[in-house]
Amino acid sequence: MAEFRYVARELSGKQVDGTVSAASEREALGSLTAKNLFPVSITLAAAAKAHQANKTRRVPARVLAVFYTQLADLLRAGVPLLRSLDLLVKQTRQMTLKLVVQEVRDQIADGTRLAEAMRQHPTVFNDLTISMVRAGEEGSFLEESLQRIADFTEHQEELKGRVVGAMAYPAFLVVVGGLILVGMLIFFVPKFEPLFETMRAEGTLPWATIALLTASSFLQRYSWVLLIIIGIASYFIQRYFANDVGRLRLDQVRLKIIGIGRVIRSLAVARFCRVLGTLLRNGVPILSALNIAKDATGNRVISAAIAQAADHVSSGRSLAQPLAECGQFPVDVLEMIAVGEEANNLEQVLVGIADKMERQTNRQLDLVVRLLEPLMLVIMAGVILFVLIALMLPIFNSSSMTAVETLFSRGLC
Repeated sequence: MAEFRYVARELSGKQVDGTVSAASEREALGSLTAKNLFPVSITLAAAAKAHQANKTRRVPARVLAVFYTQLADLLRAGVPLLRSLDLLVKQTRQMTLKLVVQEVRDQIADGTRLAEAMRQHPTVFNDLTISMVRAGEEGSFLEESLQRIADFTEHQEELKGRVVGAMAYPAFLVVVGGLILVGMLIFFVPKFEPLFETMRAEGTLPWATIALLTASSFLQRYSWVLLIIIGIASYFIQRYFANDVGRLRLDQVRLKIIGIGRVIRSLAVARFCRVLGTLLRNGVPILSALNIAKDATGNRVISAAIAQAADHVSSGRSLAQPLAECGQFPVDVLEMIAVGEEANNLEQVLVGIADKMERQTNRQLDLVVRLLEPLMLVIMAGVILFVLIALMLPIFNSSSMTAVETLFSRGLC
């Protein structure tokens, strides 16, 4: 039940306000009407708003993994589901999960099944979790399903952590390099400009120095304009990539990036194989499993290819054939899937493919990072060297001309 604050008028026309408890806004309006009150406005009360906001926040994957493991352990020990959820509500410190588990527990007490109760909270429980829980309930192996969900969640979080950790240092170098360059152009280069005024007027400044001074002058005078342009461009770019066409285009570009594209493709295929294998192992029908697994790839190009393959599978074809036609899966992966279908152990083969591809992806990622780090350092060094050469070149030229003039004046040349 939620608390709603209302402003209403009585039959006499007098305005009144207060709060009413109801499951929904419609029910609250009905309650007011039954009291002969005519609502002017109705909103969630502050406490209810906070409660609703907490429920819509995401729960960290590691916290969810612990929850699934604890629930599986309690059920395995013979503790009834309602009692298990009561215990977890008391133990859980993460407020969002605490509120959600309490609501799930209340719905189950009213006769709803666990999977259906979880479905009411899509920001916390994804389709993979709901499908595996439903399969576990129907097949009487709920504890095993929950433990597999926990293992899968932990594994995916570890993989994500490795990817983010590997890319953190190159990203740090890019940010630091950009800040150093901007700092030099705004604070360091302008100090040399008075030295070059005469040479600039005579037209004897090297092109590199002219370019550097122009960039420095532009940043000093129009940095606010540049920030506005960057802000507007970022807004429109974000809007473009927020729609389906933009996201698809971005994913296409990602797959074509030299070096990184292979890593992205391997990660997407590995996620697909692991999710599909896990779902099939838990008794989820293949078409339902494909629809869930395609959304786990994180890439819309590969997801669209899997959706097309699912259509072919629904018409009676094998899985390997349509996946081969889409051109997004490596040949060795397709061969292993075909063998798994023939041997009737596809789920085991898919999990094995995921393990293999994740190891391969880790090696590829390490190689890309090892190449990126020295490349970024070389680029940073090159930029700083260009700035220094552009500043020192006029001084060297001026010194050389002075030396030559001195030699001529002494009659040594």
